Amino acid sequence: MASALVVLAGAAFAIPGITRVFLLAQVLYWSMSYIARPVLLLVVAPQPQFGDNVADPRLYSIGYDLGIAHALRPVAFGMWFYALLVAAFALWVRLRPNMWAFLTRPLTGNRNLILTMWVCYGIGSAARLSAWASGVAGSAGETQSSNPVLDLVGFFAAVGALGLIVYVDSPRRWVTVAVICGLSAGELLWSVLSESKTPVLGAALAIAVRFAAQGWNWRKTVGILVIAVLGVGGFGWLQSFKATPEDRLAATMVDAAYPASVRPYLSIFRRFDLLEAATDTYFLAGEHWLTPGLYLSTGLKSLIPSQLLGAEKLQSGTAWAQQVRGVSVDMTDISVSLAEGNVNEGYAVAGYPGIVFVMTATFALLVFGVYSLGSGRIVLIVAVGMAIVEYPILFERGYLGIMENLGKTLQAGIAVWIIGIGVRLLTRPASVPHIDGLLGPNDLDDEHHPTDDVGRGFVSDCDALTERVGEGVKL
Repeated sequence: MASALVVLAGAAFAIPGITRVFLLAQVLYWSMSYIARPVLLLVVAPQPQFGDNVADPRLYSIGYDLGIAHALRPVAFGMWFYALLVAAFALWVRLRPNMWAFLTRPLTGNRNLILTMWVCYGIGSAARLSAWASGVAGSAGETQSSNPVLDLVGFFAAVGALGLIVYVDSPRRWVTVAVICGLSAGELLWSVLSESKTPVLGAALAIAVRFAAQGWNWRKTVGILVIAVLGVGGFGWLQSFKATPEDRLAATMVDAAYPASVRPYLSIFRRFDLLEAATDTYFLAGEHWLTPGLYLSTGLKSLIPSQLLGAEKLQSGTAWAQQVRGVSVDMTDISVSLAEGNVNEGYAVAGYPGIVFVMTATFALLVFGVYSLGSGRIVLIVAVGMAIVEYPILFERGYLGIMENLGKTLQAGIAVWIIGIGVRLLTRPASVPHIDGLLGPNDLDDEHHPTDDVGRGFVSDCDALTERVGEGVKL
């Protein structure tokens, strides 16, 4: 499997543009989950104990070597299939570069896009503060939001932060650096408050996308790796400050079973838990989780809001915990949402053909997400582009998890599009104050800042609506 990830990394370097970032992020994520964590178990062979989610009692009971070998067999197939799929795509891009020209499209934001992202960040940050102050902020493994409205509006902060990290470009370099650092620090803080690694990893991935869009060099490559490590490590370090003295004592006792050289990195290992999902699949003993028809229809229903669907939608992470992990682990009094992993979900539904389907869908989403980030259509930028940056759906979710997150970001994309229309109607180049370059060079003067590809579709939609509103006023 390690050789498959090496092939995947090589194919990633053969593909131009920001696609490379997402592929290398997948290599890093899957290496931590399927190589680093198994190696840790094989070398240390820790005995399972309460509070330790690294040592799996199921694998320990049959021997880590035997258990890991069987659990990772479908994963190895999935990694090789995905690596060869990406390699074939890289060859296609080389042979037909004009067909895939959007892969190297520059990511530059116009005035309206940047303004809209600032407004979204302000609205979303207010919702986050409200959720935290009222005690309804999400927490790790939460099965459903305590306040769905605040959860959706709070997502605007992630949209604004990641959108600005990717697109903002001030003529003053220090302003751009300050904005990116400030927004990244805000996402790290929210990661701690919400007990989730998603915001900080999303910020790190957004920075990597920005660097890749401006061109690759060895300094940027090293910088991206350092940011990723510091982001995850910093999250674990800051998270420890929220623990009570009793929790710290219990964690110390659990960590004592590992060598001193490994203990500082245990918080990172615990964040990459797809090996547990692979073990869940192995202990299904060949039984299928869902029928293919129900599997496909459930995913499509996830795109429809619950209010319009008229029925409660399946939460794949919760269903996986109860129906798949519950086969080999007593989950009677446990309510948690788990990451099932793309390979593991596909295998649990339809065996090896299921793996082919889910991995193909994952790569299709990656390419469509890259297209969306440079499309200029704000609905696509938010619904698909920001989805693959903010959520780890390319790394640790299967078809059902992908569709669930796309359903949420599609609603957010429509809402952000409406906000963008309001921003354009209420702001004009002559009336918008200069904010020390935060809107980018010449962003306030449309005559000297022609609309680029990233904003053309959004601006044309707004212009058409503005004309209709004007005609209505005249009537």
